[in-house]
Amino acid sequence: MEMFIVVVFVLGYLAITLEHSLKIDKLVPALMMMSIAWAAVAFGIDGFDTWFDSHNASLRDIDGMGHEHRMHMLEGTLLHHFGKTCEILIFLVGAMTIVEIIDHFNGFATIKSFIRTKKKTTLLWIVCILAFILSAIIDNLTATIVLITILRKMLADKKLRIWYAGMIIIAANAGGAWSPIGDVTTTMLWMGDKVSTVKLIEYLILPSFICMVIPTLIASFMPVFKGEFERPAEEEGGSSKGPLMLYLGLGLIVFVPIFKTVTHLPPYVGMMLSLSIVALVAEAISAREFSMTDVNHEQAQGGHHSSPTFGALSKIEMPSILFFLGILMTVAALESLGLIFQFGQDVQGAMNNDVFILLLGAGSAVIDNVPLVAASMGMFDPAQYGADDHIWHFIAYSAGTGGSMLIIGSAAGVVAMGMEKISFFWYLKNIAWLALLGYVAGAGVYLLEGMLFG
Repeated sequence: MEMFIVVVFVLGYLAITLEHSLKIDKLVPALMMMSIAWAAVAFGIDGFDTWFDSHNASLRDIDGMGHEHRMHMLEGTLLHHFGKTCEILIFLVGAMTIVEIIDHFNGFATIKSFIRTKKKTTLLWIVCILAFILSAIIDNLTATIVLITILRKMLADKKLRIWYAGMIIIAANAGGAWSPIGDVTTTMLWMGDKVSTVKLIEYLILPSFICMVIPTLIASFMPVFKGEFERPAEEEGGSSKGPLMLYLGLGLIVFVPIFKTVTHLPPYVGMMLSLSIVALVAEAISAREFSMTDVNHEQAQGGHHSSPTFGALSKIEMPSILFFLGILMTVAALESLGLIFQFGQDVQGAMNNDVFILLLGAGSAVIDNVPLVAASMGMFDPAQYGADDHIWHFIAYSAGTGGSMLIIGSAAGVVAMGMEKISFFWYLKNIAWLALLGYVAGAGVYLLEGMLFG
């Protein structure tokens, strides 16, 4: 039965990888393989000799255990993994909703007002630094969408704009790696108590910064970024409350790690508090504007009128949420049988951990980094590799930044590919080598830090 479950995972993941060719959204195979994998575990429960105890992170011998006891153990394990997965998903829903509320008030247009340059090189540094900082707060995917949207209003030349978009992918992925809320994978490690906020920033901010700076520095000497560009005429309009909602929303997202540190409660609790505050302010502003414009509009809209919270919740990416549910719960099924833990033991016996993690980072350019990190969290014995161990920070860096080497290797790359219609081979030829240099340079800095201060 173990082999059947592995085959289900491989076939399901192959379908996810080929979603564009198959024209089937990746959430479909993700949910299907999750359901089939756990059904297979339930059908074959009496034939398993070992079981991975998720609570104690150890492999148990269950030979001789009765059927009822095994089913009770299965239900407990399933509930444990579902609970941990939902913590991540609710956290992401909260963050996505805050970002959508900011966008409802056109808050991100405030960033555009700060960019006054006409020099291509200066613009390159500005957007890359903004991507590096913003992705650490609102995650790399959202930061990429925001900055490409801003670029569209500043650069009419599409051929030039895709160069900037390519550099934004590198910078956004680098920025997401050093923050617990900057990438789904770092959030998983943070919520799984593998890394802490302070240590993650302390160990990864310099390697991540180097990963962004090296490609940007090299690119600034390239002919395409020389000279000046023509700015279109400034657009009028926008909400006067945009800046307020931008600063409030970003500030309250940053508040979440502080809340966790102070209260020791799971991060999703702090995110729900932040969301409630942002929503309260947004509703108050919206209600005031609504009452001053059209008193009859509420009845026409079924009572929701122009509620920013209602609108934001209708815009969040539920397909992505369900995809993460399918992926994480499928990996949990493999982990429960001890397959991932055993694979990790075999890898540790065959090669150096640092080499393996470097290869894992390179693999994230081809395979989604979420299942890679989910699997790696079950490969290493927590008794040997505790919280804030070197290995977890290196996984966060490698999985977060390695995806930049191919445009399909990260969520930021995929969304940029869709927004600007960037060719896979154009990116491979023009941007991938810059991403590789940044990845290797940042990894080198991280390993050097470990030798000097570890």
